[in-house]
Amino acid sequence: MKRDKAPNRRRFVAVAAACALLLAAVGGQLAARDARDRDRARRALEAGEILPLRTILERVSVEYPGRVIEVELEREDGRWVYEIKLLRAGGSLVRLEVDARDGTTLARKERGPASGAKRSGARGEH
Repeated sequence: MKRDKAPNRRRFVAVAAACALLLAAVGGQLAARDARDRDRARRALEAGEILPLRTILERVSVEYPGRVIEVELEREDGRWVYEIKLLRAGGSLVRLEVDARDGTTLARKERGPASGAKRSGARGEH
């Protein structure tokens, strides 16, 4: 007996189309959020509430040399904080929280071969 494959194909095409629409909607929402985040960061910089990212990264690189792999700017407890992830030469991953106003390192987590899972700093320390 030969089965008709048309219903299965139609179901597959319908599911694929629904997935494509969902991905397009999510992608559009993420793009809009990214644009809003950039606008917030630009306004904070223009208002003098935060230092430029370049300045922060130059300061961080003195104490924590490595390749920056991710940076986020967030508002936490009334202050702007740069969250910076970087990969160090020995293979360890460092996550820093830096006060965006003055460049003070608020917290540090380090994981990987050369780190010994170090953690220092506490929220609110200067």
